[in-house]
Amino acid sequence: MKICIVGAGAIGGWLGVNLAQQGHEISVLARGANLVAIQKNGLQLIQTQPQPLHHVAAVKASDHPAELGPQDLVIVAVKAPAMAEVAKAMTPLLATHTMVMTAMNGVPWWFFQGFGGKLEDTCLATIDPGGSIAKAIPAHHVVGCVVHASCSLDSPGVVRHHFGQGLIVGEPAQQQGQTSARIVNLLTHLNAAGFTASTSNQIQKDVWYKLWGNMTVNPISAFTGATTDLILKDDLVRDFVSKIMLEAKAIGAQIGISIDQTPEDRHAMTLKLGAFKTSMLQDVEAGKSVELDALVSAVRELGQLTQVATPYTDALLGLSRLHASVRGLYPSQ
Repeated sequence: MKICIVGAGAIGGWLGVNLAQQGHEISVLARGANLVAIQKNGLQLIQTQPQPLHHVAAVKASDHPAELGPQDLVIVAVKAPAMAEVAKAMTPLLATHTMVMTAMNGVPWWFFQGFGGKLEDTCLATIDPGGSIAKAIPAHHVVGCVVHASCSLDSPGVVRHHFGQGLIVGEPAQQQGQTSARIVNLLTHLNAAGFTASTSNQIQKDVWYKLWGNMTVNPISAFTGATTDLILKDDLVRDFVSKIMLEAKAIGAQIGISIDQTPEDRHAMTLKLGAFKTSMLQDVEAGKSVELDALVSAVRELGQLTQVATPYTDALLGLSRLHASVRGLYPSQ
């Protein structure tokens, strides 16, 4: 396949190198120091499990989409705040058949595409004000992807994979639980590249379940500097996290994507992963913009749309955005 990685950071780089190992024609849309490093040294991946390995993939890298041309698959792995600008630039990468697979945290712009019910095709103002992203990337291109893996950037163009190989993919507008031929083909390529990939009957539900776990620990880690184990071992903070999760759970029930677990069930899963820095904490330490809107603001907006009260989510958002705004990592209110 002809595959372009848009956003060759930690997750995008990890996906790109593994797919390159299987002979796919990989290109990268990048800029700045990342672009220079990839052009000079290739896209690099360091892994420690199950054994130490250092892969280098020779890829075509450019900051001009037209130089890369139409693709079979575009993997979008940028942070949510950059998505509106990225979407405008992606047109040269899209042919009629191109799949656009989003490997991003939080609520995506396509969340209510094909959703059904009264929220069908709702455009969330906190994610895609004015619907500009949805207009730039028509719905038939979109494939959602939920990533269950931890990666970080050692330096520009150099990715370190810590743990996890899980990918869940699905089309937002999938009809009656049927899996399309293109998703079956994509799944084959992803598994051949070493990922543990599976399909979803409703990808929005998988997105919401992952969000349920990281909408709290990500921002709390960002303004405290604490790893996930420390957050959940503090009884007062853990109770705060649980109350936020119960609000999100109530919203999910209102829109038809209920969660059967309790917050304590999810805490137990997170604690099994040990002490690790969330992606948002890594962004703060690197001086990068934080994706609060996709993880927290969108939940508050959904609470307003469904008339579910969100006082604890509101408190988390206020604290998080104040912390980030003071550091120039989030627009000032």
